[in-house]
Amino acid sequence: MIRSFAQFPGLLCAACLAFAAISTADAQEAAVAELASAQAAVQRATDADADQYAPDLIQAARDKVSQAQALTETRSGRKQAPQVALQAQADADLARARSEQATVQAKLAQEQSEIDRLRKALNLPEGTP
Repeated sequence: MIRSFAQFPGLLCAACLAFAAISTADAQEAAVAELASAQAAVQRATDADADQYAPDLIQAARDKVSQAQALTETRSGRKQAPQVALQAQADADLARARSEQATVQAKLAQEQSEIDRLRKALNLPEGTP
């Protein structure tokens, strides 16, 4: 007589529980990894003066990091946490890029102002290179 899985309820339940445990552990590991990446991105943006040049984006990134942290603490939220952390990382990266752009533009304006001042000091016409 050939036995089926229905005749092994204990074994089947154990296999299901093992699969669920592995699945939950993988989801939590993914959430923790994405959360760490998001936190690092927020730190890089903060170091690039995003609070001054892109305050709305850096605050959105911080809020999403907090939300992802809260999601990792609940069983039902562990699957959503990596996605929220990725959104936080994207917001932080955009904030850093905008901050760096603003810094470069400010430096360019400062250099252009210095060039204009030197032209005036040398009595050169405006279009002279």
